Amino acid sequence: MLTRVVVSIVNFCTRFALPVVLVCVLLSIGASYYTAKNFSINTDINKLISPNLDWRQRDIAFDKAFDQERLIIAVVEAPTPEFANAAANAMEAKLVTNKTDFDSVRRLDGGAFFEKNGLLFLPTKEVAQLTGQFQQAAPLIEIMAGDPSLRGLTGALETGLTGIRRGQLQLDAAAPTFNAVSQTIEDVLKNGKGTFSWRGLVSDKPLTDGDKRGFIEIKPILDFNALEPGKTATDAIRQAAVDLNIAGEYGARVRLTGPVPIANEEFSTVQDGAIVNGIGTVLIVLVILWMALHSAKIIGAVFATLFVGLVTTTAVGLMMVGSLNLLSIAFAVLFVGLGVDFGIQFSVRYRSERYKNDNLPLALTKAAEYCAVPLSLAAFATAAGFLSFLPTDYKGVSELGKIAGAGMMIAFLTSITVLPALLDLLNPAGEKEPVGYAFLAPVDRFLEEKRFWIIGITLALTIAGLPLLYFLKFDFNPINLRNPNVESIATFLDLRKDPNTGANAVNIMAPNEAAAKQVEERLSKIPEVARTISLGSFVPEDQPAKLKAIQEGAKILEPALNPESIDKAPTDAENVTSLKDSAASLRKLAGTQISPGAVAAKRLADALAKTADASQPVRDQVQATFVVPLKLALGQLRNLMQASPISLQTLPPELVNSWKTKDGQIRVEAQPNGDPNDNDTLRKFADAVLKSEPLAVGGPISILKSGDTIVTAFIHAGFWALISISLLLWLALRRISDVLLTIVPLLVAGTVTLEICVLIGLPLNFANIIALPLLLGVGVAFKIYYVTAWRAGYKNLLQSSLTRAIFFSALTTATAFGSLWLSNHPGTASMGKLLAMSFVVTLAAVLLFQPALMGKPRETSE
Repeated sequence: MLTRVVVSIVNFCTRFALPVVLVCVLLSIGASYYTAKNFSINTDINKLISPNLDWRQRDIAFDKAFDQERLIIAVVEAPTPEFANAAANAMEAKLVTNKTDFDSVRRLDGGAFFEKNGLLFLPTKEVAQLTGQFQQAAPLIEIMAGDPSLRGLTGALETGLTGIRRGQLQLDAAAPTFNAVSQTIEDVLKNGKGTFSWRGLVSDKPLTDGDKRGFIEIKPILDFNALEPGKTATDAIRQAAVDLNIAGEYGARVRLTGPVPIANEEFSTVQDGAIVNGIGTVLIVLVILWMALHSAKIIGAVFATLFVGLVTTTAVGLMMVGSLNLLSIAFAVLFVGLGVDFGIQFSVRYRSERYKNDNLPLALTKAAEYCAVPLSLAAFATAAGFLSFLPTDYKGVSELGKIAGAGMMIAFLTSITVLPALLDLLNPAGEKEPVGYAFLAPVDRFLEEKRFWIIGITLALTIAGLPLLYFLKFDFNPINLRNPNVESIATFLDLRKDPNTGANAVNIMAPNEAAAKQVEERLSKIPEVARTISLGSFVPEDQPAKLKAIQEGAKILEPALNPESIDKAPTDAENVTSLKDSAASLRKLAGTQISPGAVAAKRLADALAKTADASQPVRDQVQATFVVPLKLALGQLRNLMQASPISLQTLPPELVNSWKTKDGQIRVEAQPNGDPNDNDTLRKFADAVLKSEPLAVGGPISILKSGDTIVTAFIHAGFWALISISLLLWLALRRISDVLLTIVPLLVAGTVTLEICVLIGLPLNFANIIALPLLLGVGVAFKIYYVTAWRAGYKNLLQSSLTRAIFFSALTTATAFGSLWLSNHPGTASMGKLLAMSFVVTLAAVLLFQPALMGKPRETSE
């Protein structure tokens, strides 16, 4: 019955070829118009998992409560903490006035609150130590604050040297300071520029990258009608940095990360090179089609059929899912790779029949009779492989399965309607020679004679490789699917190295402040948790003692920081004199000593002398290198001396809003202990937190739960694909043995593919894992062609036109999948790599293992 239906459709379309083609042209125009009007891509990886899962609902609720999805983090980086803070403040002041592109702008790590109360967040002992150091340095601070110039700096140096002479300070203790100043001066003399941090000078620990960063949280106004909704906002931030000239003023740069920039650049990454790769793929496919079909008219018909099917599938897909995702967008490549198979199978068979009888209508009818069952089965089996994803919670692949499953049926329908109609209209020339591979006759004989050896060796090697599967890895971290070279991801990866940024933190929502403290207490007992933060963390402990120390320091420091008058700027000659005098003082103090302090003093003396002998512009540059950050540091120190008591009621509203919801829930953040870039560390951290707090949300939790969801989804999808395809084959073939002849090579190919993944170090991930269930649908198509031919009594299959069709169809499919491999998007590239590799293994199973497994054909056709 299936054969009669297909033949009737083909005959109808060839009888009314022109109307059929015209209808298809109109359909293509309509589908193209709909696609142009409704095309959109959602690049958010978080949307690839079903929102109906309980942990996803908690994620969504958390993101909504704190507006996490609509977020840009501007990371301001500078050579010194002083410049980073100043540049971040300048950026914040500039951006906060832009109400067109931004809803809100705020400093995450600074602002008036932290600049004033920063010392209160240090341990009491450290506050007392710092304020004591400030008091001791008051005379030096007073000199520099009253005369911020080279003269003032050398004056402070002379005061320090006097303290050394009196024994109040050891010369060796001054060595680090002397060397730091010398290095900066030497850099300016050599390179024309240098950097100096007064904070670094007084710190007993080396400055980290985190010390030289400022963070600004920006909530943009998004344009959802654009393919990149946040592009206008990110462009505005970059333009603000240019307008402020933060690179020139502070030596700073701004890098953007967060959900909005990541989504923008994710789309750009997917788009980057797509046109070139697409054109290259089309050209290669055309060459392959020429090698297979040897007729421009037939190639034109196949290509036109493919185009009609593709634009129709795109429109239907958008109707079904609304917008494409990073996985479902691959349907186009899958359609080209698999859809062209139907066209090649039909066309090659048509060519073979045309050689036997140079009668176009008869050749088309005969091709339809031959292809009806295998082509239908291949289409339904491939669609079943795709549609097996539908019941899973992996929404990204579920949508891909929905679109690609529909696409396979569209490809099949166009192959038995549009293609025959076009062939009838174009009327290609008849064939002059057989369509097949006679030179493969020895291989046919070898496969027949040595079939048991081939079967045994293949199965033995496959079974021997099974232990390798124990080492098969699954990369659960979706960040590894993104391009690490784009700014947003590179910035995130840098921040992830710093535990203080909370890039890999998890969050727990507590109903009130008391419950939040209980959550923190429980988490503090977990070894995998480094530290916790909640709203209460911004109310420092032991405030009276800290405030007392700050107030005592302020009594001495404030007069020094705020001198009654500022000295008149020195002339260049006065600066030269002060430099030479200080150089002489340093050499005199060092004398003939060879201690570290003496060596450092001589080095500084040489640097000061060279500065005195240099040109005035060089001296001006040296002065600016020290004085500009000095003024910033003195301003920050003035603010720190204004600290006041803090309570939950006096916290800034914007800070409270980032830790407390409108209904009073408190966010508790837990950060991982150990290497935050290690997947195993994150999984252990997520497991440990979930045991204590089952309702926790956040990156590591999502990674853990996503991995479990996806593995489960693919087990289910693989099971349903295998069951549905087996049932379909049984309904068509009616023999369990014939079903096994189709399925066993497929399972062998799948197993070998996974074993090769281990050998070449290719881990499975959220993207490339779709190759495995897809292998069932795609691989069974080629095997069906052989099994149906074998059942019909055909011999020497490798020499037949069928092998020609399968071989060139495989080439086009591999080319299409290979184009994914060339993508700049790591997730897409890994998907293409595994698809292409699995396809090559499947083809080898079809051409070499399948004929040996089947053996001699039956004497009568089924």
